[in-house]
Amino acid sequence: RSGRRVGRDHTRRSRSTKKKNRTKPAGCHELALCTRTLNNMAALTSSAVAMRVCAGAKPSCRALKSVKTVKAASHRRGALVVSAASAVATGYASALSEACGDKAALESVHADMETITAYMAANPAVGAFLKNPTMEGKVVKDVLSKLGDEADFHPFTRNFLNLLVDKKRINSILSIAEEFENLYCESTDTQVATVTSAVKLENEQQFLIAKKIQEMTGAKNIKLKPEVDPSLLGGFVISYGKDRSGFIDMSVAGQVKTLKTDVVIV
Repeated sequence: RSGRRVGRDHTRRSRSTKKKNRTKPAGCHELALCTRTLNNMAALTSSAVAMRVCAGAKPSCRALKSVKTVKAASHRRGALVVSAASAVATGYASALSEACGDKAALESVHADMETITAYMAANPAVGAFLKNPTMEGKVVKDVLSKLGDEADFHPFTRNFLNLLVDKKRINSILSIAEEFENLYCESTDTQVATVTSAVKLENEQQFLIAKKIQEMTGAKNIKLKPEVDPSLLGGFVISYGKDRSGFIDMSVAGQVKTLKTDVVIV
């Protein structure tokens, strides 16, 4: 009898245990615990990969694949941000270009945008000031108004700058000015060329170079952007066209490089 009782008690306990295991659901606590565990595993995996790379060991293909996936996602997010910023700059630049109904207004606004770009390049503190999100709009407008008074900005330019302040886009003024420059060159058939020389070129030399580029491209207008690079040793290099696809190398450094390439060692 005692043996039967022991067997029955054991059977009851086992049935009770199985019943409890069947009825117990996976609650929030278990899910949170699983999430923390997975996060900890991911962190440990990343740390292990980093330690192996620093130690010179070769990480596993699976670990490298996960790291590359994270980097690729980061690059895609960066590309999206750049693309969005470019779209904003193009939109505002197009609106400003369309607002200039006649050629006189377009030329005046273009000159104003060049003045702003040159002023910010010569005074980096101005760029930092405009990019500071804590600055009140009224303060920024006052500074831009003083700049407009000194440079005699066109009313379109003044209104446009105030609009950028109101829309909190004044920090993109340089990219907007760059896009406006591209639109201006397209509408006026202006070819932009960069001339890099070993020493600063005289005005007459720049005029002759511009005339030669005009003959080559057939453009109505030529805009030269002179730059100085002493490493050229002498002469100059010209880049022009869309994406600077046109290239002319008349530098001493380029000629030396060509000679080295042409020399045949027997």
